[in-house]
Amino acid sequence: MSGSRWVRYVKSDGTEFRIVFPECRKVKPVVCGLKIHGAFGACILPFRVWHLTLHQVVDVSPGLVPGNKIWGGVAVRLDLTDEDPRIPAFVEWFSLRMAIVAAAGMARGEQVMKVPLLDLKPQYAGIREEVRQALDAVCDSQHFILGPVVEGLERDIATYCGATAGVGISSGTDALLAALMAAGVGPGDAVITSPYTFFATAGCIARLGATPWFADVDPETLNLDPKRVKALLESPPARYKKLRPKVLLPVHLFGQCADMTPLMELARVHELMVIEDAAQAIGSEYRLAGAVRRAGAMGAMGCYSFFPSKNLGGFGDGGMVVTSDPALAESLRRIRNHGMHPKYYHSMVGGNFRLDAIQAAVLRVKLPHLDAWHAARRRHAARYDAAFAGRAVTPPTAAYRADGMTHHHIYNQYVVRVPNRDAVRERMNQAEIGCEVYYPVPLHLQACFKDLGYRQGDFPVSEQAALETLALPVYPELTEAMQDEVIRVLLSAVSA
Repeated sequence: MSGSRWVRYVKSDGTEFRIVFPECRKVKPVVCGLKIHGAFGACILPFRVWHLTLHQVVDVSPGLVPGNKIWGGVAVRLDLTDEDPRIPAFVEWFSLRMAIVAAAGMARGEQVMKVPLLDLKPQYAGIREEVRQALDAVCDSQHFILGPVVEGLERDIATYCGATAGVGISSGTDALLAALMAAGVGPGDAVITSPYTFFATAGCIARLGATPWFADVDPETLNLDPKRVKALLESPPARYKKLRPKVLLPVHLFGQCADMTPLMELARVHELMVIEDAAQAIGSEYRLAGAVRRAGAMGAMGCYSFFPSKNLGGFGDGGMVVTSDPALAESLRRIRNHGMHPKYYHSMVGGNFRLDAIQAAVLRVKLPHLDAWHAARRRHAARYDAAFAGRAVTPPTAAYRADGMTHHHIYNQYVVRVPNRDAVRERMNQAEIGCEVYYPVPLHLQACFKDLGYRQGDFPVSEQAALETLALPVYPELTEAMQDEVIRVLLSAVSA
């Protein structure tokens, strides 16, 4: 290793070890690593400058100085230099015990797992030939925008979700925008939605000159709380008295439907159109009026995203709006194509929201696998639930598990709540365990919405969730060994 310092050590049995010190600056605490090479492979132990921290040490050998307790295990610190006489004793102990589990490296001769939040490569490997054939067919046709492949996907998705029509759109964000445009939303209108969701939900409302009316979320599901919506409709803030409530826009967050029975009743009483943000919940089910319905097919329109990280993800951006209203379907088709019909005649101002055939081809290959992928995510969620029961990690609530529906939750994200979330996240990152915060700042506190007049404390449930939630890997191809590593590291991080 060019520019590095190293020490070679040969045991009495002839086993050779070489300890490499990567170059690092001493001006500031740059994270470096100590790499130990041996017959068992290599071990990389993180440390700052020349101070080595070993995590999860089962035992402490002579010469090692106990340090702080880290991640539920004993940590030791050893100040090393090139010719430190303690190095041979340390390596001897390490080679015999194999008991160190490092933030990254080897344990008992096996590499400690790096677990990404999402890895799409195994999914692609299983369907590669199908996808390539579908892409070749599009390339051979040279028909890239809309066309028969997109029309086929529209029929497939509408059937899968229980609607009569699907309209392919360029992204999940544009699907929301097109649906709101089809609903006639504009200046002076209010759209009721959640402050705890991805920005696009409220961003699309604001782009049309309308006003997002936020209602806080349920503390268990983190979906829109019907009681809060009712209170908002019956007693809106004084500054919003002149606005016209026009649309109720519930978000089916993380793969679980919002509580649609009371929300649909509120929409009926107050004459609101319901547009569902089902970007994270395609296939998720809810029992409405005694019948099992799927996310996106309960309101007037439902919006999906095919962003690659979704349960049904394309090879880029893509989205769809489904509806069982023929007039809305026709309006959406015009809106996505500059408001044009027939060609070069424009009865309205639309946008360039068309879905391309390459995305549609990929999605048509993936759709038949979707229910199996949902099931795998639920199995992973059940293992997490069991592992975290009675611990300092709060699993997500599956509100409809007892309702007799297969897809009561599809776990686009498995989101737990933990104390000291940011510190836990940092420890997870150090251990190279993928995790993410959805969402660190509720929408009512975003700088671009300051003119709406909301303040810290207006939506305490959303604000608390923003401080505590952490998403864990839950993609279908996650192995049990990988999941066990996620559980081990998270529980250790929480107990630190």
